[in-house]
Amino acid sequence: MIPTTLFLILSAVLFAIGFAVAITKKNLIMMLMGVELMLNAVNINFVAFSRSGNSVAEGQLFSLFIMVIAAAEVAIALAIILKLKDKYGTLNPDKIDELKN
Repeated sequence: MIPTTLFLILSAVLFAIGFAVAITKKNLIMMLMGVELMLNAVNINFVAFSRSGNSVAEGQLFSLFIMVIAAAEVAIALAIILKLKDKYGTLNPDKIDELKN
């Protein structure tokens, strides 16, 4: 049996990597990938705590909800990114400084 602390360490490392990617990258798609890494770290936490607690289904149910929300988020974010690429010709968020049409 794998101890819960190893899952929590893995989750913390994944969250830190995702945060670093989301903060440092100059590409909207890479920023989105960083956010997805952070959401997966949260999923690992939910499953790890559900394994150590009394109710296994609760943590896994929360993880399932997060995966569904993440899939919807990715679909919407990619559609927005594609529209920004068409309008501005770049995916660099520093070059997109216009708020109006």
